[in-house]
Amino acid sequence: MTDIKKAIILVAGYGTRFLPVTKAIPKEMLPLVDKPLVHFLAEEIVSAGLKDILLVTGKGKLAIEDYFDRAPEVEHFLEIKGKGEALRIVREISSLASFGSVRQMEQKGVADAVLAAKPFFDGESFAVLSGDDIIDAQPSALAQMIAVYKKYRAPVTCLVEVTPENAHRYGVIDGVEVEPGVWKIKRAVEKPAPGTAPTNLATLTRFVLTPDFIPYLERVEPVHGELYIPPAIAAYAQDGHDFYGYVVKGTYYDCGDKLGYMRAVVDMGLKHPEIGEQFGAWLTEKYKK
Repeated sequence: MTDIKKAIILVAGYGTRFLPVTKAIPKEMLPLVDKPLVHFLAEEIVSAGLKDILLVTGKGKLAIEDYFDRAPEVEHFLEIKGKGEALRIVREISSLASFGSVRQMEQKGVADAVLAAKPFFDGESFAVLSGDDIIDAQPSALAQMIAVYKKYRAPVTCLVEVTPENAHRYGVIDGVEVEPGVWKIKRAVEKPAPGTAPTNLATLTRFVLTPDFIPYLERVEPVHGELYIPPAIAAYAQDGHDFYGYVVKGTYYDCGDKLGYMRAVVDMGLKHPEIGEQFGAWLTEKYKK
């Protein structure tokens, strides 16, 4: 198994749960105070030691590519206005990592989006993150997962605990806990019918994947027109390969959901170095009334 050097961020979805704003703005560009969701994912990747990032985009997502590109006009304006700190922040974005992009031609699910990036990672292990999932953790969620990958030399998915009434929204695993928080997966079920989930451990679209797993992705059968990763995990495990799940230590925000997004906005606002203290005081005063 190779060391992890590359990551892909899946940002091709329509963001229908956030309409009408996502009619014009990619959901991954929705801000948590002053940085878009996708920026947090790029920072997580870089903090785990990776520097090559591929954005798997779709129609209407050029704003994401522009965000990570240089902005000479803006930089020049900030320079002549003497706004040195703002200039530093803007320039820092494009130098976070080496960015590229590829387009997912149709909305055919997560597995299809990963396969759209195959030339980027062909023959190497790589990381996958989704524009919906923000995890506030130290060390970063991806760094924790890479540590599991290095120990077991096998693919890893991120696990979170979900309530029984929400399990049908996720891919849910069944397996054996080999050490605290680390599960060897026996099977994975995508969006199980209510009341049938094998555990309360759901997979997020956050993976470390290995080259030998790719053929299983390529053989996935569509479910309601989309290709999902959990069926490939199940087939991989059934063929005797090890696939692990790791319950990441950190706070998870489902930012593809309005309520999850607003929770993230509030928590990140409270932590923000410029406004956190004032925002906290305002919230306290507001809820006294």
